[in-house]
Amino acid sequence: MVAGSSPVSLGAFFIKRYLIILFNLFTMKLFFLEYFSVLVYIIVSLLLTLVIIGFSYLLAVQRSDSEKVSAYECGFDPFDDARNTFDVRFYLVAILFIIFDLEVTFLFPWAVTLSQIPLLGFWTMFIFLIILTIGFVYEWKKGALEWE
Repeated sequence: MVAGSSPVSLGAFFIKRYLIILFNLFTMKLFFLEYFSVLVYIIVSLLLTLVIIGFSYLLAVQRSDSEKVSAYECGFDPFDDARNTFDVRFYLVAILFIIFDLEVTFLFPWAVTLSQIPLLGFWTMFIFLIILTIGFVYEWKKGALEWE
């Protein structure tokens, strides 16, 4: 026995420790119950992915030739100098897509909570959409969306 400790204090210590462990298990059980559907979704998604990839690998005809295994990059000859310049329109279209795509993602949470937000939230998003439309019309008039 440890010096200065009685059997009663050791028993109380172990009971307290047991109760703490039970409490932690209970709270973890509640935590896992809350996210159990997410876990099931992830497991089903991974299993379905593995089954689809496995069947496609088993059922597909596996004949590779030099054309299939060659690199393909943006329609350019992949076996050329790596320092070729790209047309600036590639970058402009990519930036415009990212800008308008990211701004549209702000519409989803707004649309979900539209019935719960005050009138200020509605008009704020309305002004945001007007500014977005002005930017889109400006890019259209400047010819940034034209491709020759």
